Amino acid sequence: MAEDVNKQGIAALLQWNALLISFALFLTLAVLGTITAKNDWTNIGILLLLIIIALALLITSADFFVEGAKGLARRAGMAEVVIGLTIVSIGTSLPEILVTATASATSGNDPALMDLAVGNIYGSVLVQITLVLGIVVAFKPLEIRPAWLRRDGLLMLMSVLLLTALLWEGGGLSRIEGGILILIYGLYITWLLSDTEKIREDEKQVVESIKRTDFSWSGTAYTVMVIIGLSLAVYSANQLVKYACEIAYQLNVPHAIVGSTMSGLGTSLPELTVAMVAVRKSQGVAIGTLIGSNITDPLLSIGIAALISPISITEASYDLTMYLIIPATIIGVSVCLAMMWSGFRFSRLEGGILISLYLLFILALELERQGFLVL
Repeated sequence: MAEDVNKQGIAALLQWNALLISFALFLTLAVLGTITAKNDWTNIGILLLLIIIALALLITSADFFVEGAKGLARRAGMAEVVIGLTIVSIGTSLPEILVTATASATSGNDPALMDLAVGNIYGSVLVQITLVLGIVVAFKPLEIRPAWLRRDGLLMLMSVLLLTALLWEGGGLSRIEGGILILIYGLYITWLLSDTEKIREDEKQVVESIKRTDFSWSGTAYTVMVIIGLSLAVYSANQLVKYACEIAYQLNVPHAIVGSTMSGLGTSLPELTVAMVAVRKSQGVAIGTLIGSNITDPLLSIGIAALISPISITEASYDLTMYLIIPATIIGVSVCLAMMWSGFRFSRLEGGILISLYLLFILALELERQGFLVL
């Protein structure tokens, strides 16, 4: 009993610390942003600092939101597997959802923000399946479960290909197509829940590897956590888009590049954190976390953005997006799945290859920007 009380006290302390850190980051970002705007400072270094603070706030507030949502779900009597498959998977993708939705909502004043929204989705998928997964595997080689791979791995590839086909066919996404993507994601969750006997053990391991509390707080406390966490996450996502666009303007960098690199890497930090924690406790859980997010991003995240405002890629970024960013993402996902199928094991060498693929992508972007690579 005393041990349980101690665990609950530590969990409560961790949550309050996360809240205090989030508020400190919020105040820092708000004050620095106000000073910068009043003095019309456009120094790249200051903008990068503001972006780093915005990313840190986005991650901590999203984590606070997820903890509150998980607590509410447990209070409502939801099964452990339901919490893991819905709230946890969507929670780790919350930064991508917010950044993409924010860019879509504010694109009326700047159509190029749509390029950032699309670039953020593909960039997140690419960085998670190459750089982030490569880092995790380099830290600890992983075993792959064939049954799990056939289910989620192939759906990840199909999700990316479906989104690409819709973008290719019409140069963007309509609200109807966004609704279709969301519907497919809903059917995926329903399908998983209808087959819980086969996946119960894996999903139990996923939840056990990332949960941090015994959910002993009141329903009111968890509701406050959800409201505060979501509010701060929305604010930080808006600021991230704002400062990333300012850098793009100053350096004359296409929004698609900003979305697929800076924004895509930044919003993937929650997945990296969860995966690095999970890899210490169970084989395959870390990869499952990343692939689960990479199903959510090209279906739910971009689907929500398209419902808010129809998405269209601008002429300035069309070739860059369709002939470099998207193919690189498809190649990265395909290579990753091929490695999984070969022996159902990820070695450190394969982790290094995945990291190298992402570095080659960055090199290709720079060569294109310098005019050495013509698309």
